[in-house]
Amino acid sequence: MVMAVSLFVPSQLRRSLPSFPTFVDVPGPCDPEDLIDGIIFAATYLGCTHLLSERTPTKSARMQQAQEAMSRVRVSPPSTAEVDLFMSTQRIKVLNADTQESLMDLPLRTISYIADIGNMVVLMARGKMVRSRSAQENLDHAAEQTTMSHDDRRLYRMICHVFESEDAQLIAQSIGQSFSVAYQEFLRANGIDPEDLSQREYSDLLNTQDMYNDDLIHFSKSENCRDVYIEKQKGEILGVVIVESGWGSILPTVIIASMMHAGPAEKSGRLNIGDQIMTINGTSLVGLPLSTCQSIIKGLKTQCRIKMNIVRCPPVTMVLIRRPDLRYQLGFSVQNGIICSLMRGGIAERGGVRVGHRIIDINSQSVVATPHEKIVQILSNAMGEIHMKTMPAAMYRLLTAQEQPVYI
Repeated sequence: MVMAVSLFVPSQLRRSLPSFPTFVDVPGPCDPEDLIDGIIFAATYLGCTHLLSERTPTKSARMQQAQEAMSRVRVSPPSTAEVDLFMSTQRIKVLNADTQESLMDLPLRTISYIADIGNMVVLMARGKMVRSRSAQENLDHAAEQTTMSHDDRRLYRMICHVFESEDAQLIAQSIGQSFSVAYQEFLRANGIDPEDLSQREYSDLLNTQDMYNDDLIHFSKSENCRDVYIEKQKGEILGVVIVESGWGSILPTVIIASMMHAGPAEKSGRLNIGDQIMTINGTSLVGLPLSTCQSIIKGLKTQCRIKMNIVRCPPVTMVLIRRPDLRYQLGFSVQNGIICSLMRGGIAERGGVRVGHRIIDINSQSVVATPHEKIVQILSNAMGEIHMKTMPAAMYRLLTAQEQPVYI
């Protein structure tokens, strides 16, 4: 479940804007009026656990965290409790099913992710920032679960509450719907009618636009797709850093973000930063999580000859969003220059926007050193054809020496 804040609210309201989703209705099992008053689901509370997380992890990383939390709680000593799960556009409460005593009271805004996995529901709320490695190690054994390799990376304590219910999917859908209804109420409270721009009008706009993404043309040209053979010593690593192409990619796979000096990949002279890896030794990497792709590459250490099928791509992605009027939401959110969420089917996705990418420039104006508020203002006021250059945020940090590469 991705909660996207659309960039369309007037700049004078931006400072007071809570991080709720777009005003477009989110399908759900509840009437909006019921969610404003509150609705109750029966569930069994299985417990909670803490994890470490980056500020804005990918959707797949969030789901992996939810699965990890569920696994931890399952192996813990049983301390289950039958509860009533109350949710509204303001808060989520956990009440003892028998006594109705409040066991937990979470403002809706503190929930950063909801996952339904079978008959389980995981609610994740971000806690305080963890500033040092020693502090991480004191957080139970959570440091062993994180892939972070640098002490200066900002990490946050994620509090994960795990519930079991036959209505797990309905619960997750209802919470997501609560965010949407809450945002509509916020707009109305600030004098904005969320129905000024109807969904039909937005759909009509989309129907007039072709999908703009260089991938569609680029990937269809045979000269851009090639087989590459890498020779290396047995036991030697390939010498690359790979990152995700970003949620919203036409063809989601991993990208070469860095190559080790004098390593096999660089010495071959056949690979470039930005190249997307389609297959390795016949194994497709398309659609696989980053961690799985990394494991596949690490598993090549004992081999001396590696065959890779790659698509030659520049490291910078070109984006073109067509927005004829400020009434039309862009359909994505940005935090400190990084695209955090994307509304499926919106004009931003059609324009080539990808989650996890760093915006480099907007309409030929560099925003690399631009404050967050200024970037939001530029996007909020942009109309017509909006040209952007983006690249995976992880690649950007490597290229600007904000992080040291860990080669595989």
